[in-house]
Amino acid sequence: MRTIDTLIHDVPIFQGMSQEALELVSGCATNIRFSDGEVLFREGDEADVFYVIRHGRVALDMFVPARGPVTIETVDPGEVIGWSWLFAPYRWHFDAKALGLVRATVFGAACLREKCEQDPAFGYDLMSRFAQVLIERLQWTRLRLLDMYGDGR
Repeated sequence: MRTIDTLIHDVPIFQGMSQEALELVSGCATNIRFSDGEVLFREGDEADVFYVIRHGRVALDMFVPARGPVTIETVDPGEVIGWSWLFAPYRWHFDAKALGLVRATVFGAACLREKCEQDPAFGYDLMSRFAQVLIERLQWTRLRLLDMYGDGR
């Protein structure tokens, strides 16, 4: 049986982290599973965790007036769900639901924020890694909006 720090070692957001840093991160983590259609979180709820998907896919949905829930992104194994835990007021901006069986590692936000405060170098490294996730998600959203609302030329 593999420990959480060995499970996350090859996850892109954690690649290149020292063993000590991986142990800090994994100390705030546990493994979890979701059944098909099960909700991981809902928009507006407290964002007190983030997830790394190990198996399966997760849909990120947002409510669009006159259209209802719209999937804006699908998250695959190795990817992170959640950056809202980093920024007050710590609320989710989307809904997330499992598309089939999902196995994930869930990380406690309060635990990680405390470790970041105790070790500013670790906190800076972790924040830099999540900033990259934010940039990638914003770029993806930009491309999706261009596809949806482009002028069709």
